[in-house]
Amino acid sequence: MATSTQNNQQMPNAHLHELFVDELKDILGAEKQLLKGLKKLSKAAESDELKQAFDQHYEQTEGHVERLKEVFSSLNMSARGKKCKAMEGLLEEADEIIDSFEGDPALDAALISAAQKVEHYEIASYGCLVTYAKLMEHSEAEQLLQQTLDEEKQTDSLLTDIAISSVNESAS
Repeated sequence: MATSTQNNQQMPNAHLHELFVDELKDILGAEKQLLKGLKKLSKAAESDELKQAFDQHYEQTEGHVERLKEVFSSLNMSARGKKCKAMEGLLEEADEIIDSFEGDPALDAALISAAQKVEHYEIASYGCLVTYAKLMEHSEAEQLLQQTLDEEKQTDSLLTDIAISSVNESAS
């Protein structure tokens, strides 16, 4: 343990290292949980455009998991996630939405709302991780995490576009 502490003290802002690793474990767990949730969202969606968006994000999320494994590797650590309570709650809410709005014209609008809550959680998480990586001068981790952050923002924007262009109109 002393070696790890010595190594941590040699990096800039070493006091952030434990938080950084804990947040990495949390978001890895969240991404794995989300894979199951996206399948449910896609299956429940009525709009083909929305189904396609959920399916596309599923593939992206698989890439996010792989990218997080690369981040752990760049830190000479094994990739281990932990159960993310926030994602668990967001996905439980999505399940409730599916049950409550099944057959309702507002279902897809409700699904977008649930999905954007997930995206905003991920955007916040990855934003913090990018900042921590930058402060600790983990440039490879920073670059990988920034790439995922950019994709999460694109997904959020896509969901907004789908809501505005068709889904919200259909729900009203």
